[in-house]
Amino acid sequence: MLLVDVYLVFLSLITVGLTAISLTKKKGERQINTPVGYNPKVLVIVPCKGTDLMFEKGLATLKRQSYKNYDIMAVPDSAADPSVKAVKMAKVNYIIKRSSKAGSNKVAAITTALMACKRYDVYVVVDSDTLCSRNWLTELVRPLWDKHVGAVTAYPYFSPIKGAGFWAKVKMVWGFIGNSLMESEKTRFLSGASMAFRRGLLDKKSMEKFSTSISDDIAITRIVKEKGLLIHYVSKKVVRIPSNDSLGSLIEWTNRQTAFSIRAYKPNFRYGIVYYTASALLLYSAVPLTIFYSPYSAVLLLPYVIKAWKTYRRAEKKTADIAVICLFIDLLYLENLISARIRKEIAWRGVRYSLERV
Repeated sequence: MLLVDVYLVFLSLITVGLTAISLTKKKGERQINTPVGYNPKVLVIVPCKGTDLMFEKGLATLKRQSYKNYDIMAVPDSAADPSVKAVKMAKVNYIIKRSSKAGSNKVAAITTALMACKRYDVYVVVDSDTLCSRNWLTELVRPLWDKHVGAVTAYPYFSPIKGAGFWAKVKMVWGFIGNSLMESEKTRFLSGASMAFRRGLLDKKSMEKFSTSISDDIAITRIVKEKGLLIHYVSKKVVRIPSNDSLGSLIEWTNRQTAFSIRAYKPNFRYGIVYYTASALLLYSAVPLTIFYSPYSAVLLLPYVIKAWKTYRRAEKKTADIAVICLFIDLLYLENLISARIRKEIAWRGVRYSLERV
């Protein structure tokens, strides 16, 4: 019994630590009082390869923005790409991506638009699988009036489409970790799904660095931080990515996202392994201890209850299976971290990239 008591003390310490982390209040977002007259000319860049789920609807949301001083430039991967037909039907301007032997296809597409369209004050990058709210562009552009802000981002809500299965809901829950990271300036990063920056951010030196990268958001995040500027986070739910994932597509996507993350921000691997191992160990120990040893051991479930409640609040459709997903989501995070750590390359839209170049 002494061994069990010692183990309970150990688990109690984990409970206190995880609860403190969960309840720590994040620093409030920098308040920016943008003057009414701030109305820079904006170019929205949409890299395209293939046609994503609801691609046409996504283009339609870009054309219906409340912000008026903007143009849209789609950048298909090639003249033969299926996205070209949809872009033409949507009556959206486009330019074919120029080939690049250095950066990724997406980076090459963004670089193509930046080099061809130099007269804009602000550039916005949005993924082709993203649906944007009517005020999305206004929310992204407004904070750039502050010269201390180098870039602005909005993290997507991964929205299961009607009739989507269980794994699409898991993707939704998995994505909430991004929201948590965004809430702190220390862990904040730019989301390639939706980000904006002023023309002067990518000067000649920075442009050379960016154009040889395989991840657009990681490259610009580094450039912003190297210049001592801030990343502003739009906490409103202004972008969403519709999903209908299977288990296989979910694992592939989460492993790729994690691989980028831990290569770019190396401490993330160590912190992630410690945090999610502790969280899983606590949960899977608390249940049998409560049933077979003492009902008072149920207090060890407090971090799980807080996590499930926060997840429930973030979800638009509040269903009981959220609690079930929270029972194993830490194991998925651990699988992502381990898989991402050992792999040397990733496959992204039909092309393989070495992770040494992140």
